[in-house]
Amino acid sequence: MSSASSPGRTADDPALDQIGPALSRLRRRTPASSRDLSRNLVLNVIADAPGETTVGGLAAEMGVAQPVASRTVAACIEEGLLRRAASQSDGRRTVLELTEHGEAERHRFAAEQREAFEEITAAWSPQERVQFARLLVRYGADAATWSRRRAADRG
Repeated sequence: MSSASSPGRTADDPALDQIGPALSRLRRRTPASSRDLSRNLVLNVIADAPGETTVGGLAAEMGVAQPVASRTVAACIEEGLLRRAASQSDGRRTVLELTEHGEAERHRFAAEQREAFEEITAAWSPQERVQFARLLVRYGADAATWSRRRAADRG
């Protein structure tokens, strides 16, 4: 991809063209098994959802087919990380909720990720670490808003 200016672009810094590959490398180098990654993703999607989450909603948020989400949910329920419950707004619907064990696993995984972050950025100044962390959190929040807006525009 070229770094030439185009509508909507704010800068011609070649580093901006490396964002996609950099995010991909981050995901591949996360210090966890693929099982932990998918479990953590499911737990975080459910915890971060603004309302109730169904298996279908989880599949859409994760960008996977419903059978894939169903298998992952089933494994999380078997491990005691999630439970199924009746929707408070429509008792005919089944929603997913974190258990105490699921919340504890989210915290354990977050602690592992922080430890890895601190090791990876050991040569950075404390200010650089905090600045990067704040910007990454902001990016994640803005990406969620962008994704919801796109889904609403398509729907």
